[in-house]
Amino acid sequence: MTAAAAHPARLIVLRHAKAAWPDVPDEERPLAPRGRADAPAAGRWLRDCGRAPDLVICSPARRTRETWELVGAELGDEPEVRYERRAYRGGAEDLLDLLRKVPETRRTVLLVGHRPAVRDLVLLLAVERTDEPSTRVREKYPTAAAAVLALPGTWAGLGPGGALLTEFAVPRGERRPAD
Repeated sequence: MTAAAAHPARLIVLRHAKAAWPDVPDEERPLAPRGRADAPAAGRWLRDCGRAPDLVICSPARRTRETWELVGAELGDEPEVRYERRAYRGGAEDLLDLLRKVPETRRTVLLVGHRPAVRDLVLLLAVERTDEPSTRVREKYPTAAAAVLALPGTWAGLGPGGALLTEFAVPRGERRPAD
């Protein structure tokens, strides 16, 4: 049995944390105070569950970059980070194309992106099921939510129904009364 077969690759699809709505172009929207609390909570959740990525694919939008910086600060590792324009403007198929180019040596990939593309990607990849994580993803994919998918095959061979959604979490940070 190969190491890849014994330990399938894992994809974590994280929607950026809550963003503010100042009068700036969409790509420059920063995180809101709630997002600044939730992003580190997502990082702690990843760390505590042993899900630190060895590759991060992140949209170049400010709110996704800030989300990753706050998540990454909680992990203690420094994975390779790729800022990909298609993770900002693209849909699920664009995200899938980015994932198919991941080197097979990468075992845990974190994709930080935007709704609706992140939700659509998870629904595209996940084997159709009626369990609790699948139902929650279909109902709502809130900010700072993370879907964890096991990939029994290769990154290059990833396609519709080619992954198993194993977990869906919405880590939240402590709120101040003003949040």
